[in-house]
Amino acid sequence: MIDSGAKSKIGNQNRAQPRLPVLVIVFSSLAGLFLIIPILALLQRAPWSEMTSLLSDSAAIEALRLSLVCSLGATFIALITGVPLAWVLARADFRGRRLLRALVILPLILPPVAGGVALLLAFGRRGLVGEYLSNWFGLQLPFTTLGAMLAATFVALPFLVITVEAGFRSIDRSYEDAARTLGAKPGFIFRRITFPLLAPSIVAGAVLAWARALGEFGATITFAGSVAGRTQTLPLAVFFDLGFDPERAIALSVVLVIISIGVLVSLRERWLTPLR
Repeated sequence: MIDSGAKSKIGNQNRAQPRLPVLVIVFSSLAGLFLIIPILALLQRAPWSEMTSLLSDSAAIEALRLSLVCSLGATFIALITGVPLAWVLARADFRGRRLLRALVILPLILPPVAGGVALLLAFGRRGLVGEYLSNWFGLQLPFTTLGAMLAATFVALPFLVITVEAGFRSIDRSYEDAARTLGAKPGFIFRRITFPLLAPSIVAGAVLAWARALGEFGATITFAGSVAGRTQTLPLAVFFDLGFDPERAIALSVVLVIISIGVLVSLRERWLTPLR
């Protein structure tokens, strides 16, 4: 006799797979090709034989250095400020929390140029805060490397906050409650229970924030300009090289594409797996 498990297995094997409608196949193929063809065109046009010399150019190296400095600095700022903010959004209950979350997410949908204008009005020499920074401390942010770093932070911070907030919400709080009833202090609970459970979300959020900061263009050029050796990061170098050295612009674009693909592949499981 065939047991129920074997019957179920045979039934699953014999069950016909649903056929996709023709229109679904056609339009999904068009969407896929629309996204893939530009990348293929970039890779096909890339000057592979000259890639080493183009990327070893002093201007390209300086743009890469600035991109790493600004993106890593932005990621650090996002970590030390974004993780506590995510904790507040996930765990605290107060009036205005929805408004605060909307303001945190706003840079995700705000045009980057508009974000750069907002930064300029806030931290410019005569800005809402920048005037006091200039008068009291002699600190001027526009058209400086620190200004480019802040512009990158502005657009990258929401990626970390929403990822870590989702991580906080997915944690089973019964472990924390059990430790609390046993007399554990809040610091011990965070170090030994909360943080280990939250670490994958923090890493994912940090990598996403870094990748977004690395590719930032609009807010940077509006707030910090494109000063070679000071604020001209890789995306800005690509934009200005298109008119003067298109081969190097293509080579730098390939570098950004490879980095972006690497980030997406490394985070695929964490980013695409539904949270509980």
